[in-house]
Amino acid sequence: MNSRLETAKKFSLAYRQVCKPLCRELGLPQTAFDILMFLGNNPGYKTARDIVEIRRIKANLVSVHVDRLVREGYLQRQQVPGDRRKTELHCTDKAQPVIAKGRLLQEKFFEKLFDGMEQEERDAFSAALHRIEENLDMILEEET
Repeated sequence: MNSRLETAKKFSLAYRQVCKPLCRELGLPQTAFDILMFLGNNPGYKTARDIVEIRRIKANLVSVHVDRLVREGYLQRQQVPGDRRKTELHCTDKAQPVIAKGRLLQEKFFEKLFDGMEQEERDAFSAALHRIEENLDMILEEET
């Protein structure tokens, strides 16, 4: 079990290391970059609460970084019609080049992760992750 935790930690550390030069170039902290990439890569998720729940970033950090991204023109807040308590976050045109660079960085990161693996191994890994996700969904449905 401990080695799985180490793998997760190494994954996170390596990803942050790969992101550092781009974050420095953009003048964005890692957390702000992560929020922007999450919203850009997952258009079905649009609220600060989604970021907190899915990305597991603390609410106060999300608030600070969303405020910054709005102030700097990367995000816009939009009130949800019929629910004045709910605000959606939308990536602006200014955010699109950042998201494009981030996606390229993510693609290269995953290419490095799978370096030396045959396509058959990659496919098996992908299938295993898909099965795990289905099993997690079943477990979560049982709990409700």
